[in-house]
Amino acid sequence: QVQLVESGGGLVQAGGSLRLSCAASGRTFSSYAMGWFRQAPGEEREFVATILWNGGSTLYADSVKGRFTISRDSAKNTVYLQMNNLKPEDTAVYYCAAGSWSTSLKNYNLWGQGTQVTVSS
Repeated sequence: QVQLVESGGGLVQAGGSLRLSCAASGRTFSSYAMGWFRQAPGEEREFVATILWNGGSTLYADSVKGRFTISRDSAKNTVYLQMNNLKPEDTAVYYCAAGSWSTSLKNYNLWGQGTQVTVSS
């Protein structure tokens, strides 16, 4: 069964840090891009960051650039999102996704169940 499973969300104060993990299983993801997206209540799902599994090239949304870092561990088949200097506006459900190299969620066809991140002021 091909699946992505996120973990690492939680409640943190503004200025704090969290690291999200996305464990991928069921197939080889070496030809994929792995993205993180987020969706706040009442808002559309938006792009956060993406990484090419093979090569490690990355892209970030302007809103997180310099604060978030996406990485992958091929041995563990896991993608990470290190989030530093968190702000209340980062509060959202964070989703991991696999697909084509893109910032558009339309190009990602495999999604995890999401993990909640709440940043208190």
